[in-house]
Amino acid sequence: MEIGLGNLPALPGSLTQLSWANLLMMAVGGLLIYLAIAKEYEPVLLIPIGMGAILANIPGAGMGVDLRAVMSGQPTEGIFYTLYRAGIETELFPLLLFIGIGAMTDFSPLLSNPRMVLLGAAGQFGIFLVLLLALATGLFNMSEAASIGIIGAIDGPTSIFVASELAPHLIAPIAVAAYTYMSLVPIIQPPIMRALTTKRERTVRMPYVERPVSRLARILFPIVVTLLTGLIAPKASPLIGFLMFGNLLRESGVVDRLAKSASNEIANVTTIFLGITIGATMVGDSFVNITTLVILVLGILAFALDTVAGVLFGKLLYLLTHGHFNPLIGAAGISAFPMAARVVNKVGLEEDYDNFLLMHAMGANAAGQVASVVAGGILLALVAA
Repeated sequence: MEIGLGNLPALPGSLTQLSWANLLMMAVGGLLIYLAIAKEYEPVLLIPIGMGAILANIPGAGMGVDLRAVMSGQPTEGIFYTLYRAGIETELFPLLLFIGIGAMTDFSPLLSNPRMVLLGAAGQFGIFLVLLLALATGLFNMSEAASIGIIGAIDGPTSIFVASELAPHLIAPIAVAAYTYMSLVPIIQPPIMRALTTKRERTVRMPYVERPVSRLARILFPIVVTLLTGLIAPKASPLIGFLMFGNLLRESGVVDRLAKSASNEIANVTTIFLGITIGATMVGDSFVNITTLVILVLGILAFALDTVAGVLFGKLLYLLTHGHFNPLIGAAGISAFPMAARVVNKVGLEEDYDNFLLMHAMGANAAGQVASVVAGGILLALVAA
């Protein structure tokens, strides 16, 4: 008995609704998971984001967070939208994550070598230049341009916090760019570092002379930084306050249980929810457009310019110290802690296997962590005013 085509069962409704944009974002989600597992590029970030992107693009599942619909007031439902409202709209997830980051960060290398603050400041140059470039395209207003510029900090929580205040409809591409580029620090930075420095500069040895940092100084540091930053850039108070609160838990030495919870359980749970929710905003029909592409390009340009500015400032210090400062350390002046510091040390070792730059780079990297938060606060103060 022959079976005609008309007797074949119809395709499930979800398959008929599957668009090329959905398929593309599923593929992107799969790529992120591949990079996390096969290449070990920040797996704690890319695996949740990649899985969220896959789930968000299953038609009829109701798991995607379509930010265009959210911004236009259209009814939205689903577990990820609940997480989005609870953790991103309220800015809770970035702030909780900052407590954990503060509890994990040792600012002693910065305190023992305060001049690294200059490299942290130089490492934020790309943020403000890309803000101007974004405005020059004519595609973005000031609030959107500021949100795009902050991608250059390579600091996911700060990028989400600023974007949720100034341009909530752009959170998806901004957060994805910030976290993806953070995971690609070992790929993006070394070519720039090598192109801007000579072999002689890369082989400069900087013996680490450990200057003792008193317990009192380590305890006062988060309190003083919070007060100074709050007075200079009040809009940065939530970010710097939560970061320094976490560090105070660490340095106080009397609340080990809280410090461990902040750097482990709280940070890990928040990272899971934040990552998978950000992935859920990558809904194909609203994510795949020219605006997203421009944001991704401007974001990587901001990152590259931050690295360029840091290395060039390092070269200036090389000249001022008559060749006793290794310019590679300038690349660590961004917020990707401690990845950027490890990359600097790795590039230095490739040129001279006895040249250990890690502790110097950690100081610059810690300065970049604080500087990126201050830069975000300045943008909020200038644009939201």
